[in-house]
Amino acid sequence: MADGKPENNNAFSGHSSHLPIPAFDPPAKPKRNKFAMACSFLASMTSILLGYDIGVMSGAIIYIQKDLHITDVQKEVIMGIFSLYSLIGSAVAGPTSDWIGRRLTIVLAGVIFFFGALLMGLATNYSFLMVGRFVAGIGVGYALMIAPVYTAEVAPASCRGLLLSFPELFINIGAVVGFTADLAFSHLPTNLGWRFMLGVGMIPSLILTLVTLVMPESPRWLVMQGRLAEAKHVLERTSDSLEEAKSRLSDIKQAAGIPEHCNDDVVSIPKGHHGKGVWRELFLHPTPVVLHIMLCAFGMHFFQMTSGIEPIILYSPEIFEKAGIKNDTHKLLGTMAIGFVKTLSILVAMFLSDKIGRRPLLLTSVAGCCVCLMGLVAVNRVTSAVCTMTFISLYKAITIGGAFFLYAGFAALAWVFYYTLFPETRGKTLEEIEALFGTFFKWRSTMRALNEKKGDVSGQVQTGND
Repeated sequence: MADGKPENNNAFSGHSSHLPIPAFDPPAKPKRNKFAMACSFLASMTSILLGYDIGVMSGAIIYIQKDLHITDVQKEVIMGIFSLYSLIGSAVAGPTSDWIGRRLTIVLAGVIFFFGALLMGLATNYSFLMVGRFVAGIGVGYALMIAPVYTAEVAPASCRGLLLSFPELFINIGAVVGFTADLAFSHLPTNLGWRFMLGVGMIPSLILTLVTLVMPESPRWLVMQGRLAEAKHVLERTSDSLEEAKSRLSDIKQAAGIPEHCNDDVVSIPKGHHGKGVWRELFLHPTPVVLHIMLCAFGMHFFQMTSGIEPIILYSPEIFEKAGIKNDTHKLLGTMAIGFVKTLSILVAMFLSDKIGRRPLLLTSVAGCCVCLMGLVAVNRVTSAVCTMTFISLYKAITIGGAFFLYAGFAALAWVFYYTLFPETRGKTLEEIEALFGTFFKWRSTMRALNEKKGDVSGQVQTGND
C-alpha cells in the first residue's frame, strides 16, 4: 500500500540516489545549409549597388552642384529620378530572368551598373550625368528584383527568413561604402572628387559580376525549363536534408505541371505553366489571399518611403548644415554615422525576426520612427522618387521641421496599417500563411483557429504515442 511518500511510491525506490537520471534533451536543431547561405549571401550583395548610389550621392551632390552650377530643382530631379529609373529596370528584370535565368540576370545587373557608373564618372555636364543615372538606375532595378527572387528559390525553409533579410542589409552596407567614398575623395579638387566618388561604383559591380558566375542556377527556374536533373542536383546541395530536397522538387514539379512520376533528366513543360498571363491574373482577377498580400506589400513599401528615410539619407549633409554644421568633412562624417546606426539596427532585426516575430519588430520600429521624427520637429520606387525629388522644395515651403512632421504623420498611419492588416508569420508554414492572408482585418480569429487546430493535432499525436 502506498504510504503517501513520493520516494516510496517510486518503482526504483532505494536505487534512485545511485542511478543517474537519464537526460531527455530536446532534439538538436538541424544545421543550416552553408552552401545555400553562401549563394543567398552572394546574390544579396547585388543590393550593394543601390546602397552605394544612395550613400555616394548624398555627399557627391555637394560638389556636383558647385562644379556644374545646377539649380535646386535640378538637384532634386537628379537625386530622385534614380528611383523611377530603377522601377523601369525592375519591371524589365522579371521577364528577363524568366528568359535567361536568375544567375545571368544578376550578371546583367552588374554589367549595366558598371557602365552607368562609368558614364557618371565621365560626365561633363548635367545632361551627360542624367544619362549615366538612367543606365545605373536600370542596373539597380535589375538587382533589386532578382536578389530576393534568387534567395527565396535557393534557400531552404529553415533559414529563408534570415536569408531574405540580406538584401536590405547589403543596401545599407553599400550606403556606408558610399559614405566612405565621399569622405575619401572629398579632399580632391571639386571637378575630380565627385567624378571619382561616382566612378568607383564600377569596382563593386565588376566584383559581383565575376562572383556570380560561380553560383548555381535557381532550381525553380531549372524545373520551369524542364531541366530536372540539374534542379535535383542544386536542391540536394541547398537543402538541409535529402528528404527536404525531394519534397522541394516535388512541390516545384507540381507548380510546373510536371507529373510526380516523371523523373527524366529533361522533360517538356505543359502549356499554361510558363508563367504567361500571371500579371493579368494578379491585377484583374486576384484571389482574396493575393489581394490581402498585395495590399500589405504595397502599403509596407509606401509607408517605408513616406517615413522620409531616403530623403533623410540623401540630403543628410544639407540637414546637418541647417543644424549648424558648416564643414563639409563634418557633414560627411555625420552622414556616415547615420549609415552605421541603420546597418546595426538591421542586423539586430535580422536575428530577432525568427525569435520574437515580424509584427512586434515592425510595429516597434514604426513607433520609434514616429517618435524620432517628432523629436526632429521639436529640435528645429514611385513614392521614394516623390519624397527625394520634393524634399528641398518641401522644407523651403513648410520649413525642415514641417517636413519631418509630415513624415512623422505618415509613420503614425503606418503603425495603424501594420497593426490592423499584418498577421504574424513567424513559425508558420506556407499553407498556414496562405490561410491567414485573405481574411484582412479578421486574421486574428483565423490565427486562433489555426492554433487550436495545431493543439488538437499535437494532442492526438501525443495520445497515439502513449
